[in-house]
Amino acid sequence: MEFRQTDAQDAASATMAVEQARVSAMYERLDTLRESTAHRLAAAHLQERGGFAAIVERETRSYEQARRQAQLASVEEGLCFGRIDLVHGNGDGDDGRETETRYVGRIGLRDTEHETILVDWRAPAARPFYAATPGDPHGLTRRRHLRVRRRKVIGLDDEVFDPEGLTETDRRQLVGEAALLASLRRERTGRMGDIVATIQEEQDRVIRARLAGVLVVQGGPGTGKTVAALHRAAYLLYTHRDVLERRGVLVVGPNPAFLRYVSDVLPSLGETDVVMRTVGGLFPGVEAHTHDPHAVAEVKGAPRMVDLVREAVADRRRTPAEAFGVPDLTVETDAGPLTVPEARCEQVLRTAWGLRLPHNAARKYVVNTLLAELARAEGESLGRPVDEEDLPFVGERLWHEDPVREAVDAMWPYLSPRRLLRELFADAEALARVCARAGLDSGACAALARPSGSPWTVEDVPLLDEAAELLGHDDSAERARARRTEAARAEEERYAQGVLEFTGLAEEPMMDAAALAARHRDTGPVLTTAERASADRRWTYGHVIVDEAQELSPMAWRAVMRRVPTRSLTVVGDLAQTGSAWGARSWSEALGPYVREGVHVERLVVNYRTPAPIMAVAAEVLREAAPDQEVPESVREEGDPPRAMRLSSVAKDLPLLVKEEAETIGAGRLAVITADRLVEEVASALPKAARPSGGERGVNALEETVVVLTATEAKGLEFDAVVVVEPDAVLAQPRGANDLYVAVTRATRRLTVAHTGPLPGPLERLAGG
Repeated sequence: MEFRQTDAQDAASATMAVEQARVSAMYERLDTLRESTAHRLAAAHLQERGGFAAIVERETRSYEQARRQAQLASVEEGLCFGRIDLVHGNGDGDDGRETETRYVGRIGLRDTEHETILVDWRAPAARPFYAATPGDPHGLTRRRHLRVRRRKVIGLDDEVFDPEGLTETDRRQLVGEAALLASLRRERTGRMGDIVATIQEEQDRVIRARLAGVLVVQGGPGTGKTVAALHRAAYLLYTHRDVLERRGVLVVGPNPAFLRYVSDVLPSLGETDVVMRTVGGLFPGVEAHTHDPHAVAEVKGAPRMVDLVREAVADRRRTPAEAFGVPDLTVETDAGPLTVPEARCEQVLRTAWGLRLPHNAARKYVVNTLLAELARAEGESLGRPVDEEDLPFVGERLWHEDPVREAVDAMWPYLSPRRLLRELFADAEALARVCARAGLDSGACAALARPSGSPWTVEDVPLLDEAAELLGHDDSAERARARRTEAARAEEERYAQGVLEFTGLAEEPMMDAAALAARHRDTGPVLTTAERASADRRWTYGHVIVDEAQELSPMAWRAVMRRVPTRSLTVVGDLAQTGSAWGARSWSEALGPYVREGVHVERLVVNYRTPAPIMAVAAEVLREAAPDQEVPESVREEGDPPRAMRLSSVAKDLPLLVKEEAETIGAGRLAVITADRLVEEVASALPKAARPSGGERGVNALEETVVVLTATEAKGLEFDAVVVVEPDAVLAQPRGANDLYVAVTRATRRLTVAHTGPLPGPLERLAGG
């Protein structure tokens, strides 16, 4: 076993070296093109003006070279992300069969001999990279994904479509998914060949499913459901480019580390119009990574939180009696006290409520109407009634007086989602009032209370999204900016027209003022679809993929569904691994409120990643976690038998155990998984191990040799070896059996259970290990 592992590592290193040489050559060519483009742009700027034809030529050359320069600058990261090997012809053996290799990337490149060294991903020649599936390989023998960072190849992943089309050297140098499936083919001839065909058929159905409707991919550990869903994303992006290029694709994952893993598995997704987010990152401007305690998360994820947020908004709309303790609205102004009678105030508020507009949009009516009433009151107090046409101007002047703004804000304030919830959770009296109106009991109310300034949690984000829907926004400032922009554009065109008339070019049909002004206008950086979508909470996507979807609460599903009104989704998960408080117990329960029909379920039943001895242990845990769910059939027999190790203490014995496990797996990765309440204690015992967290450090944690995780943080990931620490503490969590099932199914080679007390019932078979 050790020889096979070392041999595979040597082959992978040799393959990486070959690909690194190719990628380095592409970057050298990119640098050359950048330099030559900069020279041509400088030359274009220095070109003599001459007559009209010379001016047009100079402007055209400058524009084209500047655009080319910007394009070459934008592809530094992810220049090349894929390779396809094709066979042309169908003769016997090697006769009549010609092989071709194409590299796919963000732009097309040719070498000095005008030979293509990189194919633009949008070009027809790149189509097989996206369109090939096991059922329809499009002439491919192999597809390879390259992971490149800062010009260095850091990882490869192969998929083989035609093993007979590969040379023996190619077979020895397979990496990733293809190496795993090739090993299955080699182990047994008959049954394993059928199993590999079943795996490929299952994945083919997932990848090629139609864009419309909801596809649910239900698969247990090791069935490759995530990889299949990501290949589906790439397939859809290419096949339905016209639709998805405009609207983009959203991928929702369980945590930042998982999203980094996704980008490693299929880096080509990052070069297209794909936004990758966790639930904690769905609201622009908020990046929440910390989860609430189980009891609090259960409250925040419940559907009744819709009523709570609605009542929280309504609670901020107040009559003068509620806001100031007096029935009339009276404001001290520079002209003296001005009063709007109680009856008129009630009429204004009642009309605003009846508009059925979002809170901030309806506020425009309240502000404008009350300002008009105050303007009338001022005219009456001065004995000079205000003309109706002058009311807006008088009202605008009054709006600049602090007491006026404060009075109106007290009755109908402008609210942001963050302000609404931050102030609600910190105000015990208001929270109790709102909870009572929404039908929440005192226990739920107490769970929501927290000090002002507390950091946002993952469970807060769907509530912020709900609040944003109810609040809306006042677009007056945006429309004012648009008017100013339009006025500036008109002024630029007037200036450009003057230039044309001064130079005598105004009558030339090929030149007009609008085009001349636009060419010299700085509109800022051009944003991609993904960048625009990320910054816009109201953006709706062409397709959404939700991985580990069984973890989403009803409130989280509401936030996701707002972003895909067409209900074109790929929902990926395993009901047996549900660990969150409001996680799904059935797909019909989770999706039923949003999708009445058009739901198609694909079940992946073959586990080709987790060795059978480990899955035998997992099966015992699953009987307790989800007795109605079936364990996927594991077809790998290799790997060391799972074992249990008794520790005298975590702090004393765990470091040595982890050191031995890391040495055993060599260049592989090791995860130490434990209960939520013990994770910091375990991390303290292993100071050199990584811990996921917010920011760059968190998403890079999986690149370290050893990482300490909770079961929630480990969802969707896999490691060469796993050490589960104190399984009884994991079982003691609210959905502990599900969490333990997740923990013991993350290993692809070795599983060790470390415990200081007796082994829990589902793991008793490991006793004496």
